[in-house]
Amino acid sequence: MDTTRQNKIARLIQKELGDIFLLQTKGTPGMLVSVSAVRISPDMSVARVYLSVFPSEKNKEIVGNINANMKSVRFELGRRMRFQLRIIPELKFFVDDSLDYLEHIDELLK
Repeated sequence: MDTTRQNKIARLIQKELGDIFLLQTKGTPGMLVSVSAVRISPDMSVARVYLSVFPSEKNKEIVGNINANMKSVRFELGRRMRFQLRIIPELKFFVDDSLDYLEHIDELLK
C-alpha cells in the first residue's frame, strides 16, 4: 500500500521524466517515449519507471539506451526537482508492454 507521500512523489517524477523524454526525442521524427507509471519504494530511495515506447519494435533498444545513460537522466531530474526533494531516488527503467498485451488480447477475441 503506497502512502500519500509516495504517490505525490511518484506523480512528480512521472511528470518531470515525461518532460525530459519529450525534449530528448523531439529531434527524432516518428519516436515517442512516455512514462506510463512510476513506483517508488517506501524509503524513497528507488523509483521503478515504466516506459511506453512508440513504435513498439524499438522498445528494448530505447530502454537499453536510457538505462545506459541513466546518470545523465538522473542529473537532469535532480536539476529540475532540486527544490522539491532532498535526495533524488535511484532510477530503474522498464518496458511497459501493457498496450501490446491489450492488442494481442483484442486480436484473439476477434
